Amino acid sequence: MKFPVIAIVGRPNVGKSTFFNRLLSQRQSIVDRQEGITRDRIYGSVEWCGQFFQFIDTGGYIPDEFDQFNIAVRKQAQLAMQEANLVLFMVDGKEGPTSSDYALAKFVRKSNKPYILAVNKCDRYGTDNLVHQFHEFGLKEPFPISALNGRFTGDLLDLMVDKLETKNGNNKSEEKSNLRLSIVGMPNVGKSSLTNSLLKKERTIVSPIAGTTRDAIDVNLRWYGKIITLVDTAGLRQLRKIKDRIEYYSTVRTNHAISNSNIVLVLIDAKKGFGKQDKTIIENVISKGKGIIIIVNKWDLIKKDNHTMKNFEYKVRQQFKSLDNYPILFISSLTKQRVHRVLELAWDVYERSRRKISTTKLNQILKKIISKKPPPAEGGKVIKIKYATQVSREPAVIAFYTNHPNKLKVSYIRYIENQIRENFNFTGIPIKLSFRRK
Repeated sequence: MKFPVIAIVGRPNVGKSTFFNRLLSQRQSIVDRQEGITRDRIYGSVEWCGQFFQFIDTGGYIPDEFDQFNIAVRKQAQLAMQEANLVLFMVDGKEGPTSSDYALAKFVRKSNKPYILAVNKCDRYGTDNLVHQFHEFGLKEPFPISALNGRFTGDLLDLMVDKLETKNGNNKSEEKSNLRLSIVGMPNVGKSSLTNSLLKKERTIVSPIAGTTRDAIDVNLRWYGKIITLVDTAGLRQLRKIKDRIEYYSTVRTNHAISNSNIVLVLIDAKKGFGKQDKTIIENVISKGKGIIIIVNKWDLIKKDNHTMKNFEYKVRQQFKSLDNYPILFISSLTKQRVHRVLELAWDVYERSRRKISTTKLNQILKKIISKKPPPAEGGKVIKIKYATQVSREPAVIAFYTNHPNKLKVSYIRYIENQIRENFNFTGIPIKLSFRRK
């Protein structure tokens, strides 16, 4: 059973993200004194007294602004309210009612959704009377809370349970995803566009302005009976080019998303080509042991002949030889060209990453590898590799037991890795070889 959805709405900087993070007991949304940090809808599940709820953190609602970001943020907030079973309308008790609050109060009334008016920043007992200034909205009894120190948040959750008329045990925790798939890349390569194309709806804000996405945004997708969690992330730039703390926090969120993923899609802008920062991002993903697929986006903008794709792929692999082991897919998020292949390829790589090679089969192949090319002696020492076994998945780690683990040459280790990849199909998956003393 799908559990109740609660949309948190309000004008900028009233404490929506602070409250959202407190409920989830983690820093899911970026919080800062600067207005307008949250832009997209950010989802999070909360359990309270045996009840499960899904909260949606939204961007600050500014009714009369016609800047493209404000229009997009308003649309995301309106979509959240349409989806919600209950609207949590949050205002700033210290600042008092504003024109934006009045406009949003009218919108909440017109939505005909159950609602709660939460007056935030009532941080201590003496501030509770701040709620009275909001009676003029004509909404039902305002409720004082403090998102910062948690004051009355439990009482507010109890009120939500009453409003939604839920009963103990009538809902269950959400379905767990099979695959967690992060979409990363430099700013403005089309990560949000790809997310929306895969979902077939406008889930995240898309803009030609770099840096539109700030948080790492999770959304579940059902694909042939499987649950896939897509994670749209903020663009990654070189550290020396990061100018403010918001971009720094966005980068931290993106790196955290990579660490928590099974497979990572690294997007490259077809028009800009493969650059140093793209290589740095890929190296970062590989170092974390994550399955990886290179996605060349905006392929519709390239003038093509019969050899364009092969030439582009050749240049990429020539610049970064390690990419010989990883698939490259050419797509257009705008025209949907080959977008259907993204999830197919991601699932193939995911299944390979979950596989564990039997020790018997591994040692049969190892015997052939060594007989074909024995390890060269080093310093008068004959090197013998006794046996091998896979000791880990995600990342794949294969341990080789030998009499002189520190004397194996890098070229021979590379030879063994290439042979292992050739015999067991590790396409898209980083593998680590660990040589240990027998």
